[in-house]
Amino acid sequence: MSTKQSTAEYILDQLVSLNENVSMRKMFGEYALYYDGKVVALICDDTLFVKITEEGKTFVGDSYREGFPYPGAKPAMEIDDDLLEDRERLSELIRITVDGLPEPKRKK
Repeated sequence: MSTKQSTAEYILDQLVSLNENVSMRKMFGEYALYYDGKVVALICDDTLFVKITEEGKTFVGDSYREGFPYPGAKPAMEIDDDLLEDRERLSELIRITVDGLPEPKRKK
């Protein structure tokens, strides 16, 4: 099952405070979410999966739950509806996550 465009647009709209630093790209019927040029999350089967960082796990606290965006993928934080609807907390989680990720590898 692929993600509906309306779901991806809703998630992008929830991150409006991140301005032009956030974008998404459709890939194989799903979406990759970028912040400052880094992939920070995937939107698969109408669900947001944020990459796991220690800082991100601490930030979400008790609402932390691991899930898999697709078979064979690394585990990611599966974002529940409560956090998805809270624009400020969701944006902060994305900021915290990008700070905990390594710089993207340069293509040769």
